[in-house]
Amino acid sequence: MQSDLVVSSEVAGQLAAGRPVVALESTIITHGMPFPANRDTALAVEAVVREAGAVPATLAVIDGRLRVGLSASEIDDLGRRTSVAKASRRDLALLVATGGTAGTTVAATMILAAMAGIEVFATGGIGGVHRGAELTWDVSADLMELGRTPVTVVSAGAKSILDLPKTLEVLETQGVPVIGVGTAEFPAFFSRDSGLALDHRLDRAEEIAAVIAAQRRLGLKTGILVANPIPADASLPAAVMAERIATALAEAEAAGITGKAVTPFLLSRLVSLTEGASLTANIALIRANARLAAEIAVALATRMVAPTI
Repeated sequence: MQSDLVVSSEVAGQLAAGRPVVALESTIITHGMPFPANRDTALAVEAVVREAGAVPATLAVIDGRLRVGLSASEIDDLGRRTSVAKASRRDLALLVATGGTAGTTVAATMILAAMAGIEVFATGGIGGVHRGAELTWDVSADLMELGRTPVTVVSAGAKSILDLPKTLEVLETQGVPVIGVGTAEFPAFFSRDSGLALDHRLDRAEEIAAVIAAQRRLGLKTGILVANPIPADASLPAAVMAERIATALAEAEAAGITGKAVTPFLLSRLVSLTEGASLTANIALIRANARLAAEIAVALATRMVAPTI
């Protein structure tokens, strides 16, 4: 494990001292945005984490090594590559054994974060149950990972290209707490509201840190999903996005696009169909999530938590 998992010296020192670290995924670099927006967004998100008092750790698989904490030049190189894999849980051992390179999904990022001892992770939106999953059984491994890996994921809900009601049902089945931040509705990624009620609402980072601490004390091994709505000034009208998503889904079906290729295709098409508005919204929400994740990590690091109950 020591040779497979490579933690940067800055991140390792921060963790050893009990100071706050926020994990960041890399599929936003490899599959989520075109170059140079992917590189620039990744570096800007790292800067947001630092401004809020934590150290960022961008995670990826590079040349068969599980990397926790990338340099700016490594992020630039990853952003420029055109044939990089997309890694979930099932892919990690194969990539390590074959010396492969991949961006990490929410699921893979959670695994690497847990290996390194990072408890808080910021992303754009989690994967979930795809529309038509009752026929295709296309359900993201992100949901299962949230059910078994104790990392808190801060996101703008699940990507709105998904079946959000079914996604929430699977999260409930997996025993994953879903906490709305300043809202009692599940955010719909590009839009602040989905019409889907949540059982739990908290408004402050300190309150969320208290929940993470309680999960730790109780020995509960599930993750926590913190649902942070996109900033109001960047939110896109839900009705308009529903039309654009329907168009993109029809195009994906006509082209025979399936599996893990669906999400990158849809996000790319939405950039065109919204004349760039979806990309602007995506950048705004990941920056907001990174700031909140850093605030939670700082609050968690300052807490005195008893090891047992």
